Amino acid sequence: VMNDIITTMFNKKFMEELFKPQDLYSKKALRTVYDRLAHASIMRLNQASMDKLYDLMTMAFKYQVLLCPRPRDILLVTFNHLDAIKDFISDAPGILNQVDETFRRLIETYNCLSDGEFQLIRQTLLIFFQDMHIRVSIFLKDKVQNSNGRFVLPISGPVPWGTEVPGLIRIFNHKGVEVKRAEFTTAGNYVTPQREGSFELYGDRVLKLGTNMYSVTRPVETHMSGSSKNLASQAKENIAPNPLAKEELNFLARLLGGLDIQKPAGGETGFRLNLFTTDEEEEHAAQTRPEELSYKVINIEATQ
Repeated sequence: VMNDIITTMFNKKFMEELFKPQDLYSKKALRTVYDRLAHASIMRLNQASMDKLYDLMTMAFKYQVLLCPRPRDILLVTFNHLDAIKDFISDAPGILNQVDETFRRLIETYNCLSDGEFQLIRQTLLIFFQDMHIRVSIFLKDKVQNSNGRFVLPISGPVPWGTEVPGLIRIFNHKGVEVKRAEFTTAGNYVTPQREGSFELYGDRVLKLGTNMYSVTRPVETHMSGSSKNLASQAKENIAPNPLAKEELNFLARLLGGLDIQKPAGGETGFRLNLFTTDEEEEHAAQTRPEELSYKVINIEATQ
């Protein structure tokens, strides 16, 4: 299953389309791509389980982008993702080569960007996620998410690489010569980072964001609070016709049409993955999910 999904995810044509300069996908378009990728093997998920998996993915990624010490570290988070994927397929050299090729394209495309460009990327991603406040139990237990679904920014720990621990004010004259110093106390306990994470194909990323959240076994659930439902309702996408919608869907059709979706061999019908404790719990989740959060998968077909 992992091999099928990863092979489809790093399909050469798919990657070529993703690396083309383009606007950010809409939430519905992203959900469609995610659904197709999740079902690229014999594994199948019902709507409620698919919703739950998507919620976990989006909130985990929002957390990682939000807590990046500096905008450029978004790239280190991505490298942590790819390092973990490579561990899944270490015994499949063909698929590993696909992932390494994507790694090289990421380095070639993004290593040369300025800090300002990375800041624009980070802001764009956070704008995409800003109205999503779904509570995740693993974050609630670790005290990194409040009961209203908003993340807690730490005021202690290592400062971003290339910056100094706060507590000192330097005053310069018009010639750029330091003339005065003043110290102040901070509420947090800051430390200087020991080293910068590696931006190479192989190396120590240092940053832990993007690594396995489940290294300690514990149950994980997602559910909406009342206030979150109101916020989601307010953030409901504008239903007015979008002149770019047809073009976007045609693009998605071409993109998804290039994916090699694996079909069950012979009489094998695949297996179903349920992310809930019971079937009844899954059905209840599907019925009670707010309509504005149900990004129904768009039915599209690729044509010549």
